[in-house]
Amino acid sequence: MISEQLTTETSRRHPAGLWNLAGVEMWERFSFYGMQAILAFYLYYSVTKGGLGLPEAAAVSIVGAYGGLVYLSAVLGAWVADRLLGSERTLFYGAVLIMFGHIALAVLPGLIGVGVGLICVALGSGTLKATTSSVLGEMYALGDNRRDAGFSIYYMGVNLGALVGPLLTGWLWGERGFHWGFGAAAIGMACGLIQYALLRRRTIGNVGKAPTNPLPANQRSRYLGIAVAAVLVIAGAAKFGLLPAARLSNIVTALTLITAVALFAVILSSKNITADERSRVISFIPMFLASATFWSLFQQQFTVIALYADKRLNRTILGWEMSPAWVNSINPVFIIIFAGVFAAMWTAMGSRQPSTPLKFASGTFLMGAAFLLFIPYANGGANSTPLLWIVLILFLFTMAELCLSPVGQSLATKLAPKAFHTQMIALFFLSVALGSSMAGTLAGFYNPNNEVPYFLFLGIASIVVAAVMAVLNRWIVKMMRGLR
Repeated sequence: MISEQLTTETSRRHPAGLWNLAGVEMWERFSFYGMQAILAFYLYYSVTKGGLGLPEAAAVSIVGAYGGLVYLSAVLGAWVADRLLGSERTLFYGAVLIMFGHIALAVLPGLIGVGVGLICVALGSGTLKATTSSVLGEMYALGDNRRDAGFSIYYMGVNLGALVGPLLTGWLWGERGFHWGFGAAAIGMACGLIQYALLRRRTIGNVGKAPTNPLPANQRSRYLGIAVAAVLVIAGAAKFGLLPAARLSNIVTALTLITAVALFAVILSSKNITADERSRVISFIPMFLASATFWSLFQQQFTVIALYADKRLNRTILGWEMSPAWVNSINPVFIIIFAGVFAAMWTAMGSRQPSTPLKFASGTFLMGAAFLLFIPYANGGANSTPLLWIVLILFLFTMAELCLSPVGQSLATKLAPKAFHTQMIALFFLSVALGSSMAGTLAGFYNPNNEVPYFLFLGIASIVVAAVMAVLNRWIVKMMRGLR
């Protein structure tokens, strides 16, 4: 009896690697959100205020394009993991690239630092996001009910970094200037890299060490040539003005759509997947679209809501004015409070918990409701929106996020065909990429002098998507072949 109790207790524990992966992602999110919280302001603030003086439309387009590139690069990182290095080693090299990107932002001046820094951070962060989820997913058995709870715990750790990052970089921006904030992001990523390197052997072991679908040696030179050609094409397009800042988010949106369709086609047409695996990939298509809808609203924290916090929000508390960058720490506070609650709730409900499509429907519905809450204070002047009102809106953002984001990462690991394990996770991040770049594109339609149509249309559109997901629930669950 005692032996059985010990065995049961041990089986309930999460793998030790969960805590190491949550730690490195915590530092990555510290640097990522710390930098992104001040990025838009750095781009459109005047040179006399330490910024680059770009038009606001160009600034939010760059931010949206950058957010899309972060998650679009998850496809490249996933391919490297599945075909060349294995997910664990790819994770490590991605962390190194992120650190160098933040260093470039901190020390290189003007648009050169922005270009080099954002490209390095985007490639590294996308790679890290896909591979950490892949490695964590491999630590749980396919039918393990702890999986969603494990991803929620991981998500809570991640958001500790997302909370502290904007607070520190926003404070340093106000006290010392933008580049000090970027420097703090670089130091944070260095801390995460050191922590992971010291603990990787003991906590990760051999998980994710080998590629799941190795690329034959005789094909490597061909792919290297393709990579070099792609870099030269992009560099040439930038040099000859074919990548204007105001259109970058549109370009990334189109590129993401093409990539998503191509990756779905590659996986579904592969001879290396079974009939059940193919059905599960098909079931992911409507959830991909719902996820993209959710993120196109959620990621406006760094585009429209950043402008809103700077120009509309009353940030004065007892005579002290809060940095607009600190608004980005409100959502992580709620995540930290409620991620554990959601994890416990999913664990307690076990097989009785709502299906994944219904969780996605809940997330998109709550995002739509959050955008409708902007309407009561729409078209106001400077400092017209109370701080507590944006707190309420971001509370709904958080509830929506907890219904969809950690569940979506967990879902991708469950639905993934064996031969495309990390690339299936990359498909989930492609939905985030599409939504993130769309957040920049949609921001181009925002009119501060007539805000109601913008918030009304996006709120209703998201609620309609939620209704469609609820209607399709039974069909999607059937196509998931035994998974929920």
